Amino acid sequence: MNQAIIPIAQTVDFAQQHRRAPKGRQVQAQALETVHYLLGEHPPRRDLLIQYLHLLQDHLGCLPKNHLAALAQCLKLSQTEVFEVATFYHHFDVVDSENAISHTLTVRVCNGPSCCMAGAEDLIDKLPALLGSTVRVQAVPCIGRCEQAPAVAVGQHEMGSANHHEIMEAAFGHHSKALPPPHTCIAKYKATGGYQLLQECVDGERSVESVINTLSDSGLRGLGGAGFPAGKKWAIVRDQAAPRLMAVNIDEGEPGTFKDRTYLETNPHQFLEGMLIAAWAVQASVIYIYLRDEYHACRAMLHAELAALNTKPPIPNMPTIELRRGAGAYICGEESAMLESIEGRRGLPRLRPPYVAQAGLFKQPTLVHNFETLYWVPAILQKGAAWFKEQGRNGHSGLRSFSVSGRVNKPGVHLAPAGITLHELITEYCGGMQAGHTLYGYLPGGASGGILPAVLADVPLDFDTLQPHGCFIGSAAIVVFSQADSAVGMARNLMRFFVHESCGQCTPCRAGTAKALALIDQPQWNVPLLQELSAVMRDASICGLGQAAPNPIDCVIRYFPHEIENNARGDPA
Repeated sequence: MNQAIIPIAQTVDFAQQHRRAPKGRQVQAQALETVHYLLGEHPPRRDLLIQYLHLLQDHLGCLPKNHLAALAQCLKLSQTEVFEVATFYHHFDVVDSENAISHTLTVRVCNGPSCCMAGAEDLIDKLPALLGSTVRVQAVPCIGRCEQAPAVAVGQHEMGSANHHEIMEAAFGHHSKALPPPHTCIAKYKATGGYQLLQECVDGERSVESVINTLSDSGLRGLGGAGFPAGKKWAIVRDQAAPRLMAVNIDEGEPGTFKDRTYLETNPHQFLEGMLIAAWAVQASVIYIYLRDEYHACRAMLHAELAALNTKPPIPNMPTIELRRGAGAYICGEESAMLESIEGRRGLPRLRPPYVAQAGLFKQPTLVHNFETLYWVPAILQKGAAWFKEQGRNGHSGLRSFSVSGRVNKPGVHLAPAGITLHELITEYCGGMQAGHTLYGYLPGGASGGILPAVLADVPLDFDTLQPHGCFIGSAAIVVFSQADSAVGMARNLMRFFVHESCGQCTPCRAGTAKALALIDQPQWNVPLLQELSAVMRDASICGLGQAAPNPIDCVIRYFPHEIENNARGDPA
């Protein structure tokens, strides 16, 4: 009797089988060739990853995944490391292939508070139809030109007070390149005595102790928002073990802030001299300048001026200066997140301690400063501590550069005495309110500084004066709004910004900002729940973004409750 024979499959040891190809995305020869061409002949560096991504983005108009895989191979990194960095920053477009994009140009329209007051939303609505399918129109957070609202970037060409016709002319006329601003070049700066103070320091005519004492006596504090005494910071870093590094923060992403850009566009070498004096004082061997990506014209200008400075250094053994380009991440204004970005990583704030003065860039002691703090160093050393200190008003000392925008006749950077009130600032420096507009409220410190009503326009504007009112001055970004606007609308605009810019590292900020926006977008606000959420975000967020994000909401509840009630009834705010 014939019986059916059931064949038994041969046992296969899959672990011993040879793969026809490695696992994961394979590197294509053409992509690798492009990456090699863009990186040049210098040995690739891990800390330059973001700069290499910019080279690819500028060259291809996007970041195809095949090219990211090729870049990972060149840097001897896992593809995961490259992809996580590329997808973290807003200005990188990661796509499946070069053919995945249909646009040839990107037009970015600022939708920050000042630009929205100036008609940005109308531009955002109408431009896609006017420019056609080959031009991508993006609504983006503040691009640092609030005094020229509405602000637009056509490619890398920055435009202020933009209208439909000018934007179309730039887009269709291929005017998409950065135009360096007129500025004081190195020759003109030296002709007026520039870099003599630095020379005096290096020659021993001024001691490190005398320089630090002068800054301490002047009362100069960090002008990026934190307000830490500059002289004290220099002394702390100087006491750390060598080697020491230095990093300069010109990310300036706080909506309403544009003072650093204004000073950099006009007199870059005053800043550079102050920077080199600081590096001399703490004996920093390398200086990293971190410039926000939106400042294309400033970057082109600074590249040229740094090249001129290196050609004829004002001092022997000048520190190495590296200019690093940000990539569209507000969180990198936080000092430790900026250091992570300089190292070529995602801009995630670090836990403290250790502090950056102890273990900063590449785990070395690092002096971190805002641009404007260094900008004032030469003037204070030349004119003396008393000159700076006696400039204040209403019991305060020093000078403050106020970035003023919104419903005033003369928006711009106004150098005024510290402690000046908003009423005095508008009347004496800003030419008053615009015709037909009455002061209703203002942001005293940009998006994160809170919102105050007109009845508090006589509070001195300086460090430590606004905290009793639930606000802070931060970088002194003043956004003025009138009866034509609403505080509820401001809070919604600012919370959308925080949702967009949260780095996502900690849950209180990542989930808290999204939940807060969902709550205030409702016709009726759940005030008890918002207050509870605010407390959690302040207590548990890792960095200042999550801790300060509830400020606008808390201020609306405290100072503008009538708007919440009207909103719930459906009445105009």
